[in-house]
Amino acid sequence: MNEDKLERVQSVCSELARAGQPVTFVVVASRTGIPRNSLYRRRELRETIERHRDPTGETLTLTRLATRLEQLQQTLEAVAANVRRHEEELRRLKRATQPARERSAGTD
Repeated sequence: MNEDKLERVQSVCSELARAGQPVTFVVVASRTGIPRNSLYRRRELRETIERHRDPTGETLTLTRLATRLEQLQQTLEAVAANVRRHEEELRRLKRATQPARERSAGTD
């Protein structure tokens, strides 16, 4: 059902764009039969409409900003996990080399 809604929205947006007509939430709602509040509330539907409203992608809408923020958050979490892994590896290497340094210091 959700994929069906997305396909209907994509189809209507493409038709409007090809015809040179403005892509608006009101028109998309009336042509798809999907309530306008659902078009606003469901991110993938809203993104599809906004993408067709601004095909150049130059306008930074709240939806695009939220999507970018999510992407940056995921990237930051991946980097943080990598840093934690490296820190643990450094601690492990220090523990492994610590006894060797203490032994060599005792023989001097």
